[in-house]
Amino acid sequence: MRPSPGWSSECTVSISSGKTPAWLCAGPARRERGRRTAGAAIAGLCCALLGPLAAAQPIVIGSKTFTESYVLAEIMAQLLEAEGHEVERRFGFGGTRVVFEALRAGEVDIYPEYSGTITQAILTSGAEFGTEEFTAELESFGLEPLATLGFNNTYALAVTGDTAERLGLTTVSDLADHPELRFGVSHEFHDRTDGWPGVSTEYGLPQTTVGIEHGLAYRAMLEGALDVTDAYSTDGDLARFDFVVLEDDRNFFPSYFALPLVRRALAPEVKEILNRLADSLSDAAMRELNAEVSIERRTFGDVAGQFLRERSFVAAGQDERRANSLAANLLDNTIVHLKLTGIAVAAACVLGVGLALAVHRSRPLSRAVLYVTGLLQTIPSIALLALMIPLVGIGQVPAIIALFLYSLLPIVRNTITALLTIDPLLKRVAAGMGMTQSEQLRHVHLPLALPHLLAGLRIAAVVSIGTATLAAFIGAGGLGEPIVTGLALNDTALILQGAIPAAGLALATELVFELLERRLVPGHMMTSRLPA
Repeated sequence: MRPSPGWSSECTVSISSGKTPAWLCAGPARRERGRRTAGAAIAGLCCALLGPLAAAQPIVIGSKTFTESYVLAEIMAQLLEAEGHEVERRFGFGGTRVVFEALRAGEVDIYPEYSGTITQAILTSGAEFGTEEFTAELESFGLEPLATLGFNNTYALAVTGDTAERLGLTTVSDLADHPELRFGVSHEFHDRTDGWPGVSTEYGLPQTTVGIEHGLAYRAMLEGALDVTDAYSTDGDLARFDFVVLEDDRNFFPSYFALPLVRRALAPEVKEILNRLADSLSDAAMRELNAEVSIERRTFGDVAGQFLRERSFVAAGQDERRANSLAANLLDNTIVHLKLTGIAVAAACVLGVGLALAVHRSRPLSRAVLYVTGLLQTIPSIALLALMIPLVGIGQVPAIIALFLYSLLPIVRNTITALLTIDPLLKRVAAGMGMTQSEQLRHVHLPLALPHLLAGLRIAAVVSIGTATLAAFIGAGGLGEPIVTGLALNDTALILQGAIPAAGLALATELVFELLERRLVPGHMMTSRLPA
């Protein structure tokens, strides 16, 4: 029998033998419909299986590196946890742009922001807070502002009580009559249009200023190294250090109403929970919470939990398990720090030594590789970490990539230098003995290059341990975490909790490489015995 156009000859044979399912022998259109049905069934099954897993993803909450941002982020985290949501804390991002880019990239779901900061430092249109244009521009980023928390934490300029009394300073305009005053402001304020560039122009201030970490600026003022700095109107440290806030007599600074800035894709029930915080904090109440942390030395979790209980947002005792959640754990931070540096240096060793072996015979190629690896070293570390966020997100992965790039130069340079400076006579002897290229590399070149190779690895490892502390600014953790928190709180003990172990790791690394060199390298070739 001759098959019809919609049937295949294979189907005719199969049907006659009774071995092929009837649907497989249908025409092409029916077979396509069958495939689509099967595909839809599989997709539906995958959604059914993976749906609960997707729903179980934790809500990631971020913060910047000052006390109030930590407190507000912790309040949001504990409120969501009290409602049964799993929360992941990624606190201490290094500046508005870093945490904002993390939010845009979906690496963070929520973080506390300020209306003035959004209009002045984030949006390009200069749209006023609360207008349709303001909301629409945020929507173009995939973001949404929730209800304001009630207080206005505006910028201010502050001096010590002694300075204000001695010079008769009460307003910002008074500063123009004292060009000898030394200004030091936070890095973000230093460059923002609503910060130093704008206020100095508006008030005609003749002074120059330097950028300094916000918490360190207060200490510098107390020690007499600075006279004026920027401050936040709800900052608890203002009362702690008896600083005087100068009146903004020309009303230069806009309003900075605190609010949760979230991704639009965030679940509606999560937004609804956070909106319960609307108008729950006055300026005075926020100043009290900040003072509890900076003056009374209570943890962010403890202060946030007390606020939620007193305002009946959560039941008494419901959030007590989180009271010490932000206390630095030395062992965990050290393990994370070792992980960051270990993976980065190991990967740099594999690639760096491989590159050196591949190009050392060609001087042009060697120079090109050294130029590229040297160029990577010129990028400021915090800038490189920030640039990584749109590419690979936040956390440990971008930190490892950055440390890997910084580790390449000392490894590549030392290996190439060691291979190029091997005595030509030894190379000729090895060739004259009939050794192959691989045998020369294994038995002559690498053993002779080993001292310098280990020295490059040592430098890379020690530098990475120090640089890895900056990884805390993009949520990677490690020993930089207590340092960042300590800077925010002006807490020397907390800073040392990260700085001392990091220094200890660097010293331990030096000792390990020295022992390794003694074990692997003949005494007369050890770099530690070579003259400087």
